[in-house]
Amino acid sequence: MSNITETTLPGVGVRHEFTTKAGERLGTITHRSGRRDLLIFSAKDPDACSRSVRLEDEDADILADLLGAQSSVQREQDKVRGEIGGLTLDWLPIATEWKCSGVSIADTRIFDQTGVAVVAVMRHGEPIPTPDGNFRLRAGDVAIVVGAPESIQRAQELLQRGVCG
Repeated sequence: MSNITETTLPGVGVRHEFTTKAGERLGTITHRSGRRDLLIFSAKDPDACSRSVRLEDEDADILADLLGAQSSVQREQDKVRGEIGGLTLDWLPIATEWKCSGVSIADTRIFDQTGVAVVAVMRHGEPIPTPDGNFRLRAGDVAIVVGAPESIQRAQELLQRGVCG
């Protein structure tokens, strides 16, 4: 089995890469937002990326299925879910087209409508731990939430629709 190299990319996320048995380098970048890119390195210059393919969540899941493996993200979520009694920790990006930019967490009614708690917010790559209900979310923030998986899905839909108060 090939060694996987993990590199933290400050302000971006994490890059994982490995060399195949045939000698080709492949990798991924998992951005802080959760977006993933598949990297194919140049055969002529192994330090240069010759191609990058953006993978949406569904794309990454399908690729993992095609390769016959459970995704590492899913394995980590399952591990966390098992450790905290059925609850999931997740990251919900606040879309740039979100109509409620500047609205407080309390006014989104995310907890009242879904039972999901916002435990932190990432803003410009910096964590803001335990924001209170008066904290105002902005487009581009990433809300870090805890709740039941189906409730987190509803919370994501609530935030994507931009329904306020």
